[in-house]
Amino acid sequence: MYKIMLIEDDCELCSLVKECLEKYKYLVYEQTDFNSVLEQFEQVQPDLVLLDINLPYFDGFYLCRAMRKKSKVPIIITSARSGELDQVMAIELGADDYLTKPFTFEILLAKVKAALRRAYGEYSSTTSHLTVHQLTLYEDSFKMSFNEKIVELSKNEYKLVKYFIENKERIITREELIEQLWDDIAFVDDNTLTVNISRIKSKFSQLGIEGLIQTKRSVGYLFNHQLLARFSGDE
Repeated sequence: MYKIMLIEDDCELCSLVKECLEKYKYLVYEQTDFNSVLEQFEQVQPDLVLLDINLPYFDGFYLCRAMRKKSKVPIIITSARSGELDQVMAIELGADDYLTKPFTFEILLAKVKAALRRAYGEYSSTTSHLTVHQLTLYEDSFKMSFNEKIVELSKNEYKLVKYFIENKERIITREELIEQLWDDIAFVDDNTLTVNISRIKSKFSQLGIEGLIQTKRSVGYLFNHQLLARFSGDE
């Protein structure tokens, strides 16, 4: 699932665009604090940015240039300015495309798909992901999100979280987890698993979820999905 950061101060248009993109299974992060756009950009790490020009505090040209210095993420400028100079400036500052308002959602969607295809290859807009309550694990990017917070995972951390989610109803032994991470368990130090478990607990903490992985002494671990449901507000 691709993440799109939507930076638009027209609340009505923002809601319509968000609704349109979510129908096609995009994960949309709507920016509401225009004084902290760049900070949120670094935190969210979107796969694509839809960026208006006329914004409070910093205009879209400034933000486009600042984002391009930090990332190669596709940026599509959306603006009521239809002048050639504005479009040239946007492209020279690093934008990948320019969409003049008013626009149809069919054109917007086509440009979004094209930009993602150019950036990431011939992938479906619904890339593989695994979700339990509001916790989502992304296979294509080794990232995990919860309540609009995102953390990156190592390959082993991803494998562990995926196995916990897939086996959330039961206690999982340490031996099972070791087999999931390493092909030849004969040469694996038991402490290595403990370190990896500690790391994913830390990643859950960064998402604001505490106590999700419970240690069952002398047995193994339990993924407490009921606790996750409470954090998600599903209970």
